[in-house]
Amino acid sequence: MMAYLLRRLWQMVPTLAGVVLGVFFLFKGFGGDPAEILAGLNASPEQVEQIRDQLGLNRPVWEQLAIFVGQILQFDWGKSWATNEPVAQLFATRLPATLTVMVPILVLDALLAIPFALAVAAVRGSLTDRAIMVVTTVALSISFLVYVIVGQWLFAFQLGWFPVQGWTGSVWTNLTTYAPLPVLLAVMVGLSPQMRLYRSFFLDEIGQDYVRTARAKGLGERAVLMRHVLRNALIPILTNVSMQLPGIFVGSFLIEVFFSIPGIGREVMLAVNRSDYPVIQAVTIYLAVITMLINLLTDLLYKAVDPRVTLK
Repeated sequence: MMAYLLRRLWQMVPTLAGVVLGVFFLFKGFGGDPAEILAGLNASPEQVEQIRDQLGLNRPVWEQLAIFVGQILQFDWGKSWATNEPVAQLFATRLPATLTVMVPILVLDALLAIPFALAVAAVRGSLTDRAIMVVTTVALSISFLVYVIVGQWLFAFQLGWFPVQGWTGSVWTNLTTYAPLPVLLAVMVGLSPQMRLYRSFFLDEIGQDYVRTARAKGLGERAVLMRHVLRNALIPILTNVSMQLPGIFVGSFLIEVFFSIPGIGREVMLAVNRSDYPVIQAVTIYLAVITMLINLLTDLLYKAVDPRVTLK
């Protein structure tokens, strides 16, 4: 296991190097002149040249690339061009708010979608199954923005259960007061596609020969579903979850914007509007690293779920 882990970590190096080169040359070639963006429309050529010199843009490309790689290795992205706040500090202070929203979404998605999908798969072809499939199909056709607008109007303005906006320095207050509404709406959006997908995974397993053999031996339906079907379907479910995690992370960015949550996502959106390249570059690299680590963790979970899996 340790040899596999070290080998996978070593294989991430060229992938990360490709991402770094792609980000550097993409911003270099298509991002415009940062000095002109920072200086503004009314700046003189001398002012633009002075900013360019301060940012090191007059140096050779290979030297700029070396500085960029050094910043990544030191986790020092410089300062935000818009707020003059160190990018590393900006991420450290905004990360708790993002995790306060993202972690409950991820946990509730799994805790609700998996048992519901298993229960629906167990009654395949029944009226309950057809009705739930119709409901999930309708839910899939509704825009995320509609969920946000209707959810805010119903749960906040009409019922008064949750505030629409607000955030404090207390994690408990945020979890119990300000995070429930955005988390609820995000789970409502993600539950339908997850249920349909997981239902198909469970149906594939229910149709296998080992399930018929277990039933023939007299094993109860509940035991068949929990001991055999669920366990064998966990591998494709883990694969789907690993693929969804980066999307959940990005989706939490939109939630933060709609509900004015002071997390990383809101800062990224502001950085895009301000052409704040240090922040955009940092979050791009971080997302690439997070995605690779998630894939590695998923492979290790395969082994934990099914000992027959061989890690090579």
